[in-house]
Amino acid sequence: MGKRSLLGRSIPGTSLIHRLDARVKFIAAILLMIATLSAKSPIVLAVIAVWTAVLIALSRIPLRIVLRSIRPIIILIIFAMVIHFFTVGGTPLFEIGSIVISREGLISGLLTALRISLMVIQTSLLLTLTTTPIAIADAMGRLLSPLEHLRFPVQEFSMMMSIAMRFVPTLLDEAMRLMKAQSSRGADFDTGGLMRRARGIVSILVPLFVSSFRRADDLAVAMEARCYGGTSSRTTLYAMKLQRRDYLFLFAAILISAFVFLWQDLVK
Repeated sequence: MGKRSLLGRSIPGTSLIHRLDARVKFIAAILLMIATLSAKSPIVLAVIAVWTAVLIALSRIPLRIVLRSIRPIIILIIFAMVIHFFTVGGTPLFEIGSIVISREGLISGLLTALRISLMVIQTSLLLTLTTTPIAIADAMGRLLSPLEHLRFPVQEFSMMMSIAMRFVPTLLDEAMRLMKAQSSRGADFDTGGLMRRARGIVSILVPLFVSSFRRADDLAVAMEARCYGGTSSRTTLYAMKLQRRDYLFLFAAILISAFVFLWQDLVK
């Protein structure tokens, strides 16, 4: 994978997580996301952390690649943690003038950072890293199919999501190529004031937008030439059929989520 961003990329494999039905992974990711964000007790977070470690082992994806999925939001994690340091009251640990960091604030901030990190890792393992964009789009189309009775354009929506996720890595690669090309011509994106950096970014955004519109136009012409139509009678190359492993994995995800909510009620 090199140093390329993992955003929008899937890693091929034959592990249990790779072979799960995309619909099951989508539902499990939502359940675990809600459970992780709702967890407040260290015991509950420890259980979720163990479950996340099991997911990493089952996916057979190297830990260094899994941890790279946190990199895009590391600033957000640090910001959320620092906010808790200074806003949660309790027993003072550090005092710098009027700024007080309490023991409860420190614990709350660390738990918040852990909670967000676990949520991102779980979502990455179940969706982006082990599931292709086309499989995710097909799963969304199947799960949203009841909305067709309300005249919601499910097929068009799933195709739009599939195209968007498919071209995210392409656009990132294009942006990296533009940055390298501009740097070879003497452009500097790391030094100078805010306005200078903004002008440097504009020199990348303009050709990137032009390239994106050109790709979109070519794709529209290709789809029209192939008589594409987002109708409910469209079929897929690979039929989605739930296996025993899918039911067992979904049951485990429901069990973990139920434990989180039941434990929250017991400790109140």
